[in-house]
Amino acid sequence: MTKGRVVFACIFAVIGWPVMAEEIGNAERGKEVFNQCSGCHQVGRGAENAIGPHLNGIFGRRAGSVGGDYRYSKGLERAGNDGLEWHLDTLDAYIENPKALVSGTRMSFRGIKKPQDRADVLAYLRIYSDNPQNIPEADPTALPPEVDLPDEVLALAGDPAYGEYLSSECKTCHQADGNDDGIPSITNWPEEDFIVAMHAYKRKLRPHPVMQMMAGRLSDEEIAALAAYFAEIE
Repeated sequence: MTKGRVVFACIFAVIGWPVMAEEIGNAERGKEVFNQCSGCHQVGRGAENAIGPHLNGIFGRRAGSVGGDYRYSKGLERAGNDGLEWHLDTLDAYIENPKALVSGTRMSFRGIKKPQDRADVLAYLRIYSDNPQNIPEADPTALPPEVDLPDEVLALAGDPAYGEYLSSECKTCHQADGNDDGIPSITNWPEEDFIVAMHAYKRKLRPHPVMQMMAGRLSDEEIAALAAYFAEIE
């Protein structure tokens, strides 16, 4: 454990670990909850620093390090220098009671008290944080893969040219340039993450009926080809 993790583990031991929802939450509902934050913070395409710093890429970021011309409080700068990073646990504690986690913060926010509301807003922020986006095993959730696949499926070498041929239906919704307005980007996903996600839809472990239908029509080789194509698309 790093110095910063030790320091803030001690803080949590004093103030108590936050009561968290069991799952990351519902991003669509989190967008509504985020209205409580939008007076100070921007997130999404074109987000800029305002009263508070922008929240793109927040997961895994050191506190007080957004860069640019934004000036943090001394308290938050000190916390960042001491090793505070924004992960699911620290963000959950901060938005529940900012001043309990970071003394001297200028964030004069009453906090979001309901664990599910916090889980939902963190799910929403995660859309603009992960690269790739919406991958359950990524840092913000640290969940295991949704589906265990045989090594031979994961080891399939996909043909990017064939993947490009197959990708036309994907591109009716997902934008090839990586734009994520409305629908998460799938451009530049690591191949294994793409494959796991598609097989989760194929087995109906992910509850999106259109994606379940699309994935259900694809063979293992076709999924591997799509993964190879979207992993290297410019």
